[in-house]
Amino acid sequence: MDLKKVKSREAGFNPKNRFEKIYIDYFGEDFENELNENEEKRGVPTVFFKDTTKTILAKNNSPDIPFTYSINPYRGCEHGCIYCYARPSHEYLGFSSGIDFETKVMIKPDAPSLLEDAFKKKSWVPETIMFSGNTDCYQPVERKLEITRKCLGVFLKYRNPCAIVTKNALITRDLDILKEMAKLNLVSVAVSITTLKRKLSRKLEPRTSVPSQRLETVAKLASENIPVGILAAPVIPGLNDEEIPNILKAASEHGALSAAMIMLRLPFAIKDLFIDWIQRNYPEKASRIINRIKDTRGGKLNSNVFKKRMTGEGELAHSIHRLFKASCRKYGLNKTKIHLTTEHFIREPDSNQTTLF
Repeated sequence: MDLKKVKSREAGFNPKNRFEKIYIDYFGEDFENELNENEEKRGVPTVFFKDTTKTILAKNNSPDIPFTYSINPYRGCEHGCIYCYARPSHEYLGFSSGIDFETKVMIKPDAPSLLEDAFKKKSWVPETIMFSGNTDCYQPVERKLEITRKCLGVFLKYRNPCAIVTKNALITRDLDILKEMAKLNLVSVAVSITTLKRKLSRKLEPRTSVPSQRLETVAKLASENIPVGILAAPVIPGLNDEEIPNILKAASEHGALSAAMIMLRLPFAIKDLFIDWIQRNYPEKASRIINRIKDTRGGKLNSNVFKKRMTGEGELAHSIHRLFKASCRKYGLNKTKIHLTTEHFIREPDSNQTTLF
């Protein structure tokens, strides 16, 4: 199969869905020849589908993930990050981990009301919820749909804390809600910063905010006293690991309080997608990068072993973590622990209570 780059998308192809017996490669030669006739149509448009799920909180029981519940207003992500660990989850919907993940996005318009239903249950024990665990809650379509914004309104209404991870500057649109939540110690934000190099970012994460915008986002959140840190993820040995000190220095200078890192992991079809990507974009360094990834994964490209899958293993992984910890100390990160509170939770908010909506 000719693995050519599809214009405007970072995944070069659609790998086979591991759950489906029938596979049709509709991004092959005939598809490309047909679109060559009209250059305007060569890009693959995003198609949105309504997700009619009846519950919104996903429960996690993995011992190396520091939260029990997460909320995902979308499934699939138009950001198109080639390394995204969530790609294989799209196969449960009958789609592919590749171009499908970037172009066939499920939206959950009922998420705010479903979240409110969850908080109203007597069985709900208030705790911090991760926003989001398997997608970016501020991907491009959020600008129009405002599902995440409406969910934040529910978090504030019931005074339930949440921790947000995003790589999109769109989060600053919701500063009005986030400021009110921060006053009650109900929210923390981690801005994902993989690289400070704009060119690399455009290749790795084609539809995200560029690095300078993410740093500006950190500064805006910090200026409003919203607890903010950065997530250096994923660290890709041989490609961006050398940037760790500069990323942490810039984050600290822009007001970040904390930092964490996650080593690249390539489960299921992501292995093929990433290898194709690295060979297309950095052919001269591809073998070296792939071998370094294997050095942090016991000779493989992935590990599902708890406690090791996020950190990697071996001397190279240990040296990267030492560099990260030393840089955190040098730039004053992780000195302040952020502990969100559930003490303000309101089971049944007053119907006359003034909200932002």
